[in-house]
Amino acid sequence: MTKDAVTATEPRPIPAAGTSHASPGAPQRSARQVVADYVSLTKPRIIELLLVTTFPVMFLAERGVPSLWLILATLIGGSLSAGSANTLNCYLDRDIDRLMHRTEGRPLVTGAITPRAALTFGLVLGVASVLWLGLLVNWLSAMLSLGAIALYVGFYTMLLKRRTSQNIVWGGVAGCMPVLIGWSAVTNSLSWAAVVLFLVVFFWTPPHYWPLSMRFRDDYAAAGVPMLPVVAERQQVARQVVLYAWATVLTSLALIPVGGMGWVYTVVAVVSGGVFLLESHRLQRAAGHPEGAGMRPMRLFHFSISYLTLVFLGVAIDPLWHLPLG
Repeated sequence: MTKDAVTATEPRPIPAAGTSHASPGAPQRSARQVVADYVSLTKPRIIELLLVTTFPVMFLAERGVPSLWLILATLIGGSLSAGSANTLNCYLDRDIDRLMHRTEGRPLVTGAITPRAALTFGLVLGVASVLWLGLLVNWLSAMLSLGAIALYVGFYTMLLKRRTSQNIVWGGVAGCMPVLIGWSAVTNSLSWAAVVLFLVVFFWTPPHYWPLSMRFRDDYAAAGVPMLPVVAERQQVARQVVLYAWATVLTSLALIPVGGMGWVYTVVAVVSGGVFLLESHRLQRAAGHPEGAGMRPMRLFHFSISYLTLVFLGVAIDPLWHLPLG
């Protein structure tokens, strides 16, 4: 994700099903290579980030340590769900992935995996996730998992991504669902605290993703994807990043009264939120310079991940080491 973005020139055709770029005499891929290709379809790095918001919420919902089995069952089910959504996203976006430098090596583009195989794999993962969560956790979590897949595949990938610059705003709802899944896994219900954490992830998504889109603007432009940095001036994008960053931090502070949080969470949310805002404003200032001199959007992108991790780490630790504010 740190390689230089380049503008695609002549589109390269997607290999036909069952073909690859290997020469006829090339050796067959090993089982390990095949497994690695299927795993890459699930986008493991994204799954890791989603689990960062699932795991801590369970501690807050329990107001302590949930059972190890429940944690494992929920994380496995959540991983299957996210893997399904990401695989189906790769299947549907394989035509534009071949036009983008950072995605041109994905298995569906190179022909390492056929579209039919990827579609089957994604659907199997989706069914497995719903059954796993329904039978081993509870059916509310299973239905939320199914909703997350439907939102990411149908609402974001198929409806919004290629049609509006607000795609990542509303499509990001799917990425907020793990919070609700983690909470419902423990309580078999939802609460206002879960809703607040849902909104934290919702508001956090644009200032997390738009800096990445700024960095790879040429890629998205070549693929015809109207990400905000493609259709708007960088100053406007940076201004939106700042607004959403403020909304994220203020919402995270709303959890203090709503969730009965103590000093641990409060200190973490205030300090990490302050740095998050500082980095957002730094991006905005740089965006106002001629040609965006000194603008480092990937710096904010990477810190946004650290910010979310720290906030949810505070969510997990606070009920274990609760120091009341009063």
